[in-house]
Amino acid sequence: MRSRMKADEFQALYGSKSAVNKAKPKNKYHAQKVNGYDSKKEYNRAMELKTYEKLGLIRNLQEQVPFTLVPAHRDENGNLLERAVTYKADFVYYDTRKKQTIVEDTKGVRTKEYIIKRKLMLHVHNIRITEI
Repeated sequence: MRSRMKADEFQALYGSKSAVNKAKPKNKYHAQKVNGYDSKKEYNRAMELKTYEKLGLIRNLQEQVPFTLVPAHRDENGNLLERAVTYKADFVYYDTRKKQTIVEDTKGVRTKEYIIKRKLMLHVHNIRITEI
C-alpha cells in the first residue's frame, strides 16, 4: 500500500505553494494581451473602429457589452441555483452606412462554447454576431 506524501516532502519535491502560484498562466490559444485587450487582433480592430467613429462611419461604439442568454435561476427563497449564461460582445456600434447596429466579435478560435453562445444570441435576441 502506498503512503501519502507529507507536506514538507511535497514542498521539497515541488517547491513552495507560493512558487507554484507565481507562475504566469499561458493563454490556451497563445493570444497576447495588448493595452488591456485580450489579443493583438482585438486591439487592432478597436483602433480601426475608433478611427471609423472619428470619421463618422460608425457611432456609439461600445466595448465588452454583456448580453444575457439564459437568466439566473433562483429557488423560492431567492437562493441562487444556477448562474446566468451571458455572452460578452467585443464591440457594439451603429453602422451609419448600413443603418443598423452591429454586434461584433474578434475571433481567433471558434470554441464550442462560443458557437453555442452565437446560436443563442440569434435565438434569444435575434442578433447575428459579425465575426472578424
